[in-house]
Amino acid sequence: MAGPLTVPAAARPRGPLAGLRVIELSHIMAGPACGMMLADMGAEVIKVEKPGGDDTRRSLPPDVNGESAAYMMMNRNKRGIALNLKDPAALEVLHKLIRGADVVIENYRQGTMEKLGLGYETLRAENPALVYCSLSGFGRSGPYAARGGFDLIAQGMSGLMSITGEGPGRPPVKVGAPVTDITAGILAAMGVVAAYVHRLQTGEGQMVDTSLLEAGIIHTYWQSAIAFATGVSPGPMGSAHPLNAPYQAFRTADGWINIGAANQTNWLRLLKAIGAEELAEDPRFRENAGRMAHLAELEAELTPHLEPRTTAAWLEVFEAAGLPAGPVLSTREMHADPHVRARDMVVPLDHPKAGRTHAIGFPVKFSETPGAVTRPAPLLGQHTREVLAEIGLMDDEIDRLVAQGAAIVPEGS
Repeated sequence: MAGPLTVPAAARPRGPLAGLRVIELSHIMAGPACGMMLADMGAEVIKVEKPGGDDTRRSLPPDVNGESAAYMMMNRNKRGIALNLKDPAALEVLHKLIRGADVVIENYRQGTMEKLGLGYETLRAENPALVYCSLSGFGRSGPYAARGGFDLIAQGMSGLMSITGEGPGRPPVKVGAPVTDITAGILAAMGVVAAYVHRLQTGEGQMVDTSLLEAGIIHTYWQSAIAFATGVSPGPMGSAHPLNAPYQAFRTADGWINIGAANQTNWLRLLKAIGAEELAEDPRFRENAGRMAHLAELEAELTPHLEPRTTAAWLEVFEAAGLPAGPVLSTREMHADPHVRARDMVVPLDHPKAGRTHAIGFPVKFSETPGAVTRPAPLLGQHTREVLAEIGLMDDEIDRLVAQGAAIVPEGS
């Protein structure tokens, strides 16, 4: 590992990326999601914020004791420093920090990093082994490279909004979650790890470039397969599947249940479980192709069998039959689900200002080098003094930077 940055052994996160040094120069969601993934796998992630902080700090409501819930969700497991990069002294500090780092993550609009003297070519000259990860709306090449990007825009341009919603003729609907932001962050983390493996083998750093648009496009695999094969763009189908049926949500006596009878075996299991075995001989539904061609009729035939019982009652029946099925849970119901809890996907954290909070856990389990969520999101500038001391600045130097507004620390520190 290159550079002067040292972290006390007791403070080092565990995980397969322990020892990896990441400088995160990003805001809102895609870049912070990438940094969060790397941090959860043990990387030492230092988030560099502007004097006013990541814009997510102002994504209010909701807040917990004045701290943005959105910011805390995306920035756990990181240390945070705040620098005024309009001040040459702050830029000098950042360059020193990057010279001792393995990875830089940035998700600013094209040209911003170059104007600050932090473009890839500049930083590569200072640290040839650096992995430089750029996330943007449309990537660093192509006719849209200079455009700003947001999840809503990317969902529309990637085709996602054309396949999401209740059905033909309805208004376009975006996926409820900011799926292109989150997926771009995951793709970027994958790219960083791949580039780091290459660096371990060759000593060479490189640029990693991905975008919200590409993150949306990869979610159209099935629909693109259909369009490539038929020349026709599929449209929205509600909860139904574009290739298999029945594979969708059905109404029950007290809500909804998802049923995954997507192959012939499970189709026959479903009919037996609900007492509708006569439908197996209906020529409309005998094979999957017929069921897809008569999807609305299929739903109309199955719904009266399912509506009389509750979701919980059907889940018992379907589990006994070996049929894939599950409830449609609210976010709060998902948080309380015993399997979600058993998989450590809801974890408690103690924040210095917000108090006891909760975060979504790390979704990949390693048998030998487990990831962990151990650190709450930082206060603005919480670790500025600590990190600057680690790269060799003396107390009086840090005090001068704070006094002139080049570095920001919490009040009273």
